[in-house]
Amino acid sequence: MTSRRNFIKKAAMGTAALTVGGVLPGFSAKSYSNIIGANDKIRVGAIGVNSRGMALATNFAKQQGCEITRICDVDSRAIAKCITSIEKAASYKPKGEKDLRKMVESKDVDAVIVATPDHWHAPAALYALKAGKEVYLEKPCSYTPAEGEILIQAAAKYGRVLQMGNQRRSWPNVQEGIKALKEGIIGNVHFGKAWYTNNRPSIGIGKEVAVPEWLDWDLWQGPAPRVAFKDNFVHYNWHWFWRWGTGEALNNGTHMIDILRWGMDVDYPTMVNSAGGRYFHKDDWETPDTQVINIEFGKSKSMTWEGRSCNGRSIEGSTVGCMFYGDKGSMLITGSDGYKIFGLDDKVIKEQTSKIAIDPRNLMNPAERLDAYHIQNFFDGIRKSAALNSDITSGHKSTLLMQLGNISLRVGRSLHIDPLNGRIQQDSIAMKLWNRDYEQGWEMKL
Repeated sequence: MTSRRNFIKKAAMGTAALTVGGVLPGFSAKSYSNIIGANDKIRVGAIGVNSRGMALATNFAKQQGCEITRICDVDSRAIAKCITSIEKAASYKPKGEKDLRKMVESKDVDAVIVATPDHWHAPAALYALKAGKEVYLEKPCSYTPAEGEILIQAAAKYGRVLQMGNQRRSWPNVQEGIKALKEGIIGNVHFGKAWYTNNRPSIGIGKEVAVPEWLDWDLWQGPAPRVAFKDNFVHYNWHWFWRWGTGEALNNGTHMIDILRWGMDVDYPTMVNSAGGRYFHKDDWETPDTQVINIEFGKSKSMTWEGRSCNGRSIEGSTVGCMFYGDKGSMLITGSDGYKIFGLDDKVIKEQTSKIAIDPRNLMNPAERLDAYHIQNFFDGIRKSAALNSDITSGHKSTLLMQLGNISLRVGRSLHIDPLNGRIQQDSIAMKLWNRDYEQGWEMKL
């Protein structure tokens, strides 16, 4: 794997030489391209392809220099559907595999996409890192803070590229807006607000039924303690069960809190508190459908996130977004690739928009063309050792803010945080939620 990775880097450098300095001595452009042709492709396996994972795998397949060689899922229908999608997008047929532990050992896989349910994110990434694979990991990077810490250690130990799917970090106009923000266009920023709204229906009361023949329920549960199968667990509703999901805060809040943390140049907080609950329906949904998380960074900066899963009234005209408040004005970044700057008189000073339309409420593929920028940054990290726009350390810090909000909500009090490492101080009960109980034999270990 290491030698192949070095070959890919050298091939990329050779391609650059052809572009910048002409054809290398002794070779025509055609003969050189034949030598590096298929062999410099990054071969990718996709794990968890029922919805978002299929969209990602298809997007990867459309990128030059990439080949999807393996499709992995515990749902046989999802494997078949994703293979068909890849065939249509790229005119070749990848192989299917049920068990990700086997797939990451495949010699025809250089990198993996992890788009499983949240409880599988960090364990799947760790399996891949141990197998010498590069990893593109959808947000959140972990189910618990402890898992995020393990991934930081693992990426360093195994020397692999690990990119988290905070795609907006690679969107051109968002990057431009954050650059202007850091250059002081709205002065000193002391407060930020982020939000997400939707009109999600009730998930009802589940019934214990036989496991469908297309699903490996034991493997789906993986590292989580076992429970009997119910008819309202899969595929999307797992988000709202604490055993596997992390609620709207990690499902959608991570994206915009990450932008706030990026723009405000903050790392670990000093205090976090949260309030909310399941207010809109009487059903099996456990995580809050209405939640506010407040985050303080010393006495100089703070931010808040508001999530409303069951009331879709927009904020600032957008269902998802964030606002920076400075002493000279404000900056709005919504779910699109753009920004808007306001003066203290509330008048628009500047507006940058994108011609690429997206749908923030699309559960599968809201921004394919824009997300390709993030994928290419991942490839540059592999080929050129380029800096990642959302490396695991950065991804963990943003994920942690939302995890601390959920912990505060569940214990019913404010949390005091060590700003040097993000750990909860003097609260042993809250720290019990720093990690999770694992099914025996499935514990995460370096």
